[in-house]
Amino acid sequence: MAATRVYFEQGAKSVFAVALDWPGWARRAGTPDLALDVLDAYRARYQRIVGGTQIGEAFEIIGTVPGSATTDYGAPSENGPWDEAPLTAPERTRQVGILTTSWGYFDDIVAHAPAELRKGPRGGGRDRDNMVDHVREAERAYSSKIGTKIPVRTPWTEQREAIVATLQSGESTGGWTTRYAIRRIAWHVVDHAWEIEDKRS
Repeated sequence: MAATRVYFEQGAKSVFAVALDWPGWARRAGTPDLALDVLDAYRARYQRIVGGTQIGEAFEIIGTVPGSATTDYGAPSENGPWDEAPLTAPERTRQVGILTTSWGYFDDIVAHAPAELRKGPRGGGRDRDNMVDHVREAERAYSSKIGTKIPVRTPWTEQREAIVATLQSGESTGGWTTRYAIRRIAWHVVDHAWEIEDKRS
C-alpha cells in the first residue's frame, strides 16, 4: 500500500501536518513531529469518514510550506508546488467524493448534537446552530476562490451542488487550484464536525 503523502505548513507558533491526497485530514501542533503525531492520532476518526477505503499506514513527508498568521490562528491557508499538478479525472472524482462524504458526516453529527454545546476554547462560545451557520457561510465565501459566485440565502443543498460542479469540472478560476480547494473546504467541514462531536459530550 502506498505511503500517505504529508506536507507541513509551518507558522511561527503552529504547524499543520496535511495529508495531501486525503481531503479533510489535517491537524496542527507546535512542531512538525507533534503535528504528525496528532495527524496519526486522528487516523481512526478520519477512517470513519472515508469508510472502507484503506489509508497507507506509513507517512511520506513531501515538503514544507511557510505558514502565516492564519496558520498560527488555527487554519491552514497556504498551498504548495504540488497543488499546481492537475488531478486526473478519476482522482478528482475520488477527492470530491470525500468532500461530499464529509458533508454527510457533518450533517449527521449536527443532527445528533444538542442545541447547546459544551463551552471551551475552540470556537469560543459557539453553539450548534451558530456553528452550522458559520460552516455554511464560510463555504459560500470559499466559492469565490474557485470562480463560483453563490448568492446569499442560496439553499445549502444548491450551494454544495454548485461547489461540486465547479470542482468536478477541474476549472477552478478564483485563485485556488482544484486540488487545494477540495482539501481546504473539506478540512473546514471536518474540523468543525469533530469540534461539535467533542463538545456534545
